[in-house]
Formats: sequence, structure tokens, C-alpha cells
Amino acid sequence: MTGVLTLLHAPLGQPGSGRLRYGAAMALWREGVISSEVLEVYRVAAAHDARDPLDVLAERGLPLPPAARVDLPLRHLYGAARDYLLRLHHPGAAEVRAGLPADPGPGRAMTPRPNAVAERWLPEACGLLSASEPMLADAIGAASGALSWITYDAYPRATIGEAFAAGHCFAPILGGDAPFAAADFELGLFLIAPNVLYRDHRHAAPELYAPLTGPHGWRFRAGRPLIVKPAHQPVWNPPHQSHLTKVGAVPFLSLFVWTRDVNQAAQVIPADDWATLEGLAIG
Repeated sequence: MTGVLTLLHAPLGQPGSGRLRYGAAMALWREGVISSEVLEVYRVAAAHDARDPLDVLAERGLPLPPAARVDLPLRHLYGAARDYLLRLHHPGAAEVRAGLPADPGPGRAMTPRPNAVAERWLPEACGLLSASEPMLADAIGAASGALSWITYDAYPRATIGEAFAAGHCFAPILGGDAPFAAADFELGLFLIAPNVLYRDHRHAAPELYAPLTGPHGWRFRAGRPLIVKPAHQPVWNPPHQSHLTKVGAVPFLSLFVWTRDVNQAAQVIPADDWATLEGLAIG
């Protein structure tokens, strides 16, 4: 059945993928795995390669089909990340916990998106993490090639800085453009190259950083001195709080969580000491 499930969860948007999903659904219907009502959803969606039948099934309260085995590394990553986050103590712990279900539901088939920053720095970061959290490090490493790594390009490069613009990436795990769906909530991995300054910025979303490497520098208002924090010390940013990260001598790898307002854009907060901070060495 693994091959059929892989076709059933063919990546959205690829030409002909709607017909592939419908053909797989027909095979599962003949085997009695899905009902005729579920099959009908796949039939209607067959003409629309970008339409996700799982969304329609959820809207109609119909049972979701089995997940493809190809999502197992991503499912293991979600479980390892959730277990880690639930152990942390910080002001937003209740909000984070409320958005992390024990079962994230069926995984969405996605086309992996490689990224040069992840290829260069993720192995080193996972190697550092393995000394303290080997299961989480293994889960990240196993799933990294199946993730969609994104370089955020909504900041103006002139204000966020060329080093950050070219030296970071993130990969959603839950919510947003992620393998597992969530409403107005996002969990993912965030990676920044060593010594890069992520300049002062703010956003409406309440945010948790769970740094998996360190030490790195932080501040929570433009112009204030840096606070150096080790790995595994969570950072909670309330809505609209200005914050900055100065990456140390090792890659910055972190889990991040936005608990609401995830579609609101972030804004850079100008400060006159960025050049000094960019030349600062930590660790």
C-alpha cells in the first residue's frame, strides 16, 4: 500500500497530480480503505492540481486517508520537537503547549526545497546538538532533506543587512507552508550562519525561540546591551517586542513557534549600533 499512499499524497501543484491522487484514491476505495464519499472528493479535485483534498475532507468532517510512509521522518521530527518544547519553562509555555497536538494529523506531501545555508551549516549545528539532545539532532538530520527550506525575503535588504539576507533560512514543520497543518500557529526550524547579526525587528506574533546551539547574543530593545545566552535557554518575545540576535561563533539553530498572527509581517527597528554589533565576536 505504500506506493499507493505516496501517489495519494502527490505534491500539490504539479501537472497531473490531481489525476494521480484520484487514481490512488480509486485503488484504496476498491480495497475498502476509504469510503465512496471520500473518493468523490478526490474525483472532483482531480481537475485541480493545486487543490488539497485533505482540506475539503476536513471541512466536510469526512475521515482522512492514511498518511504516506514518506512522511515518517517528518512525523518523527515533529514528535521530537514537541517533546523538547514541552519541557521548556517560559512565559508563553501555555500558548505553545495549546498549539502542539500529540498527533499533528496526516502529513501533506510537499516538494522538498534545498537551501545553500542549510546545506552548509545544518550538519555542524546538528553535530553540536547531538551532544545534549541526540534524539532531536537525529530527527532533524533525518528529516532535513524532506523539508522546504525558505530564505525570508520580505525584509528590505538595505535595512535587514546583506549578511542576514543571504545567511539564514527556516523550515516550517507545523502550520503555514508545512508538512502538517495548523490554523494561525507555526512551528519550525530556524538556521543562521555564524557571526551574522539579525537586526532589531518586531512583529505581532508572540514568539518562542528555543535555541539548540549557543552561545548567542540577544537584546530586547534597540540600543540596549547584548545578553549572551547559552543553548537550551528559551527566549519568549511578546507581541510587538523589539528583539535582536547576534549569532556566535557556531551556527544558530533554533526551534521557533509563532502562536498567533502568523501572517502579519515583521518590521525592522532602526538602531545606530549595527555596524559595531556586526563586528562583535561571541564565543
